[in-house]
Amino acid sequence: MPKRGKKYIEARKNIDSTQRVPVDEAVQMTLKASYAKFDETVDVAVRLGVNPKHADQMVRGACSMPHGLGKEVRVIAFCKGEKESEAMEAGAEVAGAEELVEKIRGGWLEFDKAVATPDMMAQVGKIGRILGPRGLMPNAKTGTVTFDLAKTIKELKAGKVEFKVDRAGIVHAPLGRVSFGPEKISDNLRALVETLHKLKPQSSKGTYFRALALSTTMGPGVRVDSTSLRGLLK
Repeated sequence: MPKRGKKYIEARKNIDSTQRVPVDEAVQMTLKASYAKFDETVDVAVRLGVNPKHADQMVRGACSMPHGLGKEVRVIAFCKGEKESEAMEAGAEVAGAEELVEKIRGGWLEFDKAVATPDMMAQVGKIGRILGPRGLMPNAKTGTVTFDLAKTIKELKAGKVEFKVDRAGIVHAPLGRVSFGPEKISDNLRALVETLHKLKPQSSKGTYFRALALSTTMGPGVRVDSTSLRGLLK
């Protein structure tokens, strides 16, 4: 078991890891437990009642956070012709076709998100082994393969979060910075929960939101009473 620092141990004193608390209280406790000198990111882990081994229970999508994420998002666009100008005007750091594919093949990875027009996916597929493991591969299910580059790029730079359930049935996502305060963090969490609820597979039986925990980059986790999530759903 890893050794914990004094500040972590002190932050953990007011958190009972065996208890699940209402979501509003959990947000407050998570922010209060932040102790790092930098503005920590608030993260959420949601365990869903799905079996990712079955294709019809794979939960994957994207959510536009109402208050963004509090950080700069570098976006590139795989496109050609007039679409390159559209992408650059929308805020993309780099836009291009085959030359951009070759640049990445050569080891350049100074970006956080990638979008592509459908006609470029054959070329982008050539670097799938580079982009895929890093979560950078454009995908139609998350809206990053589209001809509407301007809208997608603006959404990504504003804080659109892509997510995919892992092998354990858990979705991980950032909710913003500690400096956002409880209201904005709660709004972003509500947006994510609503999106996950809409994506519930028809084949998923029983309790869908099985467990949820909040934490900051350095802080301890706070377990949430999943029944309190109902108040977040419209």
